[in-house]
Amino acid sequence: MYLEDRTVRLQLWDTAGQERFRSLIPSYIRDSSVAVVVYDVANRLSFLNTSKWMEEVRTERAGDVIIVLVGNKTDLVEKRQVSIEEGDSKGREYGVMFIETSAKAGFNIKLLFRKIAAALPGVESYSNTKTEDMVDVNLKPTSNSSQGDQQGGGCSC
Repeated sequence: MYLEDRTVRLQLWDTAGQERFRSLIPSYIRDSSVAVVVYDVANRLSFLNTSKWMEEVRTERAGDVIIVLVGNKTDLVEKRQVSIEEGDSKGREYGVMFIETSAKAGFNIKLLFRKIAAALPGVESYSNTKTEDMVDVNLKPTSNSSQGDQQGGGCSC
């Protein structure tokens, strides 16, 4: 990706949190600069499992890794089980970056990778990622979308 005056190459490895990949995790983490721990905001168990994944990363890399906690699937408004505040609180508790996204709707995906790239060593000049670039993913469900249009509310996204 392009970041200010330089190109940053990000290589992604996805284990999808599956236990069958547990033995491979140390080799994934060993040479990584960043670990992105993703949970489903509509699944409390996936949120609770993030602790063990972050601890696994810290065990393998100590403090020599950037960890980003990501709440995904924010498009599933009616099914949300984990609040933004809970995710943010866990991020602060572990001392990691936190962001919510929707891969399906494309909310905050580019911003997530810009934040990661900016946090990498040697890219300090861009580390102040503008918060005004962030998309508010705290969507409010509407009972009747045509009502919202008539009242000037428009789309809830």
